[in-house]
Amino acid sequence: MATAPMPSRLLINEIFHSIQGESTYAGLPCIFVRLRGCHLRCAWCDTTYAFNEGAARSVSDVLREVLAIPTDLVEITGGEPLLQQPVHELMSSLCDAGRTVLLETSGACDISVCDPRVIRIMDLKPPGSGECGRNDMENIDRLQAEDEVKFVIGDRDDYDWSVAQIQQHNLADRVSAILLSPVYETAADSHITGHAGLEPSTLAAWMLEDGIPARLQTQMHKSIWHPTTRGV
Repeated sequence: MATAPMPSRLLINEIFHSIQGESTYAGLPCIFVRLRGCHLRCAWCDTTYAFNEGAARSVSDVLREVLAIPTDLVEITGGEPLLQQPVHELMSSLCDAGRTVLLETSGACDISVCDPRVIRIMDLKPPGSGECGRNDMENIDRLQAEDEVKFVIGDRDDYDWSVAQIQQHNLADRVSAILLSPVYETAADSHITGHAGLEPSTLAAWMLEDGIPARLQTQMHKSIWHPTTRGV
């Protein structure tokens, strides 16, 4: 007698209901599914706890928990979600259920394998991240009109690199939004990164001077709650 196949499982760091703090969806209620594990080590990463913390759960169990919350918007994040193949089953199932699904992913994984209904928010890594060489630049041609591209900016070199990518690849005509996010200036007692950060006003001045077709993005959730608070 044939045995039943094992249910698909994902390594989950946390699932929580909060306010979306980033992207053009900022300010909306959102359910976050944070997957465990990442193959990058960005200098200013603020979710290092997701590298190793978490446990395996079945896709059906995760889906059941998410659908029990009466909120339309769901973000799949990490870590790096695309390192786990079963994430595609989860995202497609959420789309089938009528949810709006956002995927927060680095530029280091092939995004073409995603369900086309998923809105990809792709984080291209500038030099200051220490992971610029890991970007899969073929992802530029895989972007869809509904997708968004994010650049986390730590200093002027990061900004100049990002502007060059925006112009070289004509990103303004490829995606619905280009997001420039200053590295958050961590407090002396913060466990996040200790990175010096970049003042939003400095990044705003550069953007206004250059007139680039991008949106300044701050991390709204770090203004609502303490910046090191989890589950928000």
